[in-house]
Amino acid sequence: MPDLTALAADLLTAARTDPHGRSAQLVVHDGELRQTVLALVAGARLGEHSSPPAASLQALSGRVRVEVDDEVQQEVAAGELWELTHERHSVLALEDSVLLLTTVTGVTTRPHG
Repeated sequence: MPDLTALAADLLTAARTDPHGRSAQLVVHDGELRQTVLALVAGARLGEHSSPPAASLQALSGRVRVEVDDEVQQEVAAGELWELTHERHSVLALEDSVLLLTTVTGVTTRPHG
């Protein structure tokens, strides 16, 4: 079982020397479930991308902004958990941050209602 506190510190140290300001490690891979710890230094961005069928983002430390378009933005701060949108989005680190990204791949989404 990974020590997330120690891993977060290691990844943030690595992100500070990475030219893109980020570092990540897959910590759980069980069938369609994946959990990744991701460190971003302040100002680092994950470019626009699509989400898998199901995903959540938990901020272990720091604060990030999930940007869907020019109008929709969601800040996620340490201790907060956010269900990721199914729309294309990007992520901007507002301060040095460590995130736990949980995804479920290979399943189709069901319509709400």
